[in-house]
Amino acid sequence: MFTRHAQTRCQQRGIPTEAVEAILAYGNARRHDGADVYYLDKRARYRAEAALGRPRYRRIEKAFDSYLVLGGDGSVITAAHRLRRLKF
Repeated sequence: MFTRHAQTRCQQRGIPTEAVEAILAYGNARRHDGADVYYLDKRARYRAEAALGRPRYRRIEKAFDSYLVLGGDGSVITAAHRLRRLKF
């Protein structure tokens, strides 16, 4: 489930819904300031490629340099590109 803000940010930043689902399914989660932050590290990318298949993975690979912030109810609050290393 997306908030209106998250839908807008995904559209503005070119992050497809398929990539969001993959980040949630195969990514790592860290708790930060009362919210869960999901992202893909190298190991998670290998898992995603194995599960999705090479052609599908290649199609959405560019969006995997993004992170998602989820609220307490499990809805995606926002999505953004990682320009630097995430610091927790």
